[in-house]
Amino acid sequence: MGISLATTTVGLWVLSVAVLIWAWRVLNWLWLTPKKLERRLRKEGFQGNSYNFWYGDSKQMTKMIMEARSKPMNPSDDDIAPHVYPHVLQTIKNYGKNSFIWLGPILRVIIMDSEQIKDIFNKIYEFPKPHTNPFIKLLATGIADYEGEKWAKHRKIINPAFNIEKLKLMLPTFYQSSNDMISKWKALVSPDGTCELDVWPSLQNFTCDVISRTAFGCSYEEGKRIFELLKVQTELIVKAKQSIYFPGLRFLPTSLNKKMKEINKDIQTSLTVIINRREKAMEADILIGNHRQGMRSFKFLAAKNQTLMD
Repeated sequence: MGISLATTTVGLWVLSVAVLIWAWRVLNWLWLTPKKLERRLRKEGFQGNSYNFWYGDSKQMTKMIMEARSKPMNPSDDDIAPHVYPHVLQTIKNYGKNSFIWLGPILRVIIMDSEQIKDIFNKIYEFPKPHTNPFIKLLATGIADYEGEKWAKHRKIINPAFNIEKLKLMLPTFYQSSNDMISKWKALVSPDGTCELDVWPSLQNFTCDVISRTAFGCSYEEGKRIFELLKVQTELIVKAKQSIYFPGLRFLPTSLNKKMKEINKDIQTSLTVIINRREKAMEADILIGNHRQGMRSFKFLAAKNQTLMD
């Protein structure tokens, strides 16, 4: 009985300590750290809205974006910033070029001075890339997400793919995709020679078409399907980012999480099939090349032997 009571007491004590540690970490993440960063930035001359618990500027930001996108844009005006980043522009207007905004408890600093920006880009180890929402990894991973030596290694690997001579070989593909798109536009022109056209969907399809033809080759249709899945995935991730992320959210079995994971699995499976197909084709080409080289060597030796016999 005494042992059982002691075990229960120890268990409750351990649980209480674990709960206190967890509560402290949550408090530090949601309140203490944001307020400490805010005080430090204000001392450095940065200005912005005071931190609002949990949400930060997210509610105001979402509201301003929805309002901006509900209004039609002037076709002759190429200033899209008020339509895309209204909250950032409003912050700069209110607080100046050195200011900050809050994405939930995450602080984002706005810097407009070109020399400061140059200094930051030159100090990649002191200013790492921001990692905020793990859902982004379901859409974009790789060199855009890597740091330091890993980034340098992968950059070195992909550099040959962007060699000017290799890009020249893709020009016929670029021409074919461009010609197909323009032909579709011409078909929409009315007899009086006019047409109102939203070019954005066409340009999206053009980009997918070019990359599918050049990157996937004979797997062109499969490549287009992957881009369609990526488009759906982008919409789902944008929807997920509109709410405040908290640790562990991506593991909850919500309908949105399940859908994003299903699409990610489908994309990975399709890419694996294409890569395996390419590898087998390359191996077959090598075998054929070796066979041809062997036949040429055999014919050369046979001819040489015949010459010696003569």
